[in-house]
Amino acid sequence: VQLQASGGGLVQAGGSLRLSCAASGLTFSWYSMGWFRQAPGKEREFVAGINGVGRNTRYVDSVKGRFTISRDNAKNTVWLQMNSLKPEDTAVYYCAADRSALVQVTGYDYWGQGTLVTVSS
Repeated sequence: VQLQASGGGLVQAGGSLRLSCAASGLTFSWYSMGWFRQAPGKEREFVAGINGVGRNTRYVDSVKGRFTISRDNAKNTVWLQMNSLKPEDTAVYYCAADRSALVQVTGYDYWGQGTLVTVSS
């Protein structure tokens, strides 16, 4: 299984970025997908998740109303649209796959490499 995250970069506060995660080696629609982040000196945290058919989503409170997770099972891809970015959103963002029908915040089976998001003030 491979999860390839991309789309990170440097953006000013208030700006937007769209992260992508391309999956291979798994039956994509069987997996809930999640985005996590880890800021310097902090533990990794769940950011957003979506179930296999894309009907259920879940967000950490700090990103609700600003971030949107979506997926296209035909393209084996999940995205994280990040709007109104804040300096505290600065982190390495990881995508992950969970063989579960539920959108969970822990227990993911596969992880991609991270993509760095830096939000300047």
